[in-house]
Amino acid sequence: MTTIRILPPQKRITCILPHGIALDVLQRLKDEKGIIEAHMNSARGMGKLTPLAHRGVGEQTEKDILNVIVSATEADDIFEYLFDIAHIDRPHGGLIYMTVLGHATPFVLPDLPQPAPEPVATE
Repeated sequence: MTTIRILPPQKRITCILPHGIALDVLQRLKDEKGIIEAHMNSARGMGKLTPLAHRGVGEQTEKDILNVIVSATEADDIFEYLFDIAHIDRPHGGLIYMTVLGHATPFVLPDLPQPAPEPVATE
């Protein structure tokens, strides 16, 4: 029987950023903080005060969505770090928010059988 290990309390930090920002932020998270529990994807949308809003309905801009999973104990520090490195404090810099995760389990790849060694040819 397989047991499922539940991780200590976790939080998800979500950043909605201008297109082209999240990949650099993701790389810095890995390099500077050792965080690899993150996901990035793109979306289209329009805010009320975006630079394209004055052009009328239908104008959309592409956004990067970055989700980072961190322990509850380090969540506030990582939130502040993300706010700073993503430059969310500038006009049209994006949006950041944090939510509590109900449960989190580690993703572990199963042990795979090792391939049989190649036979050595003898002449």
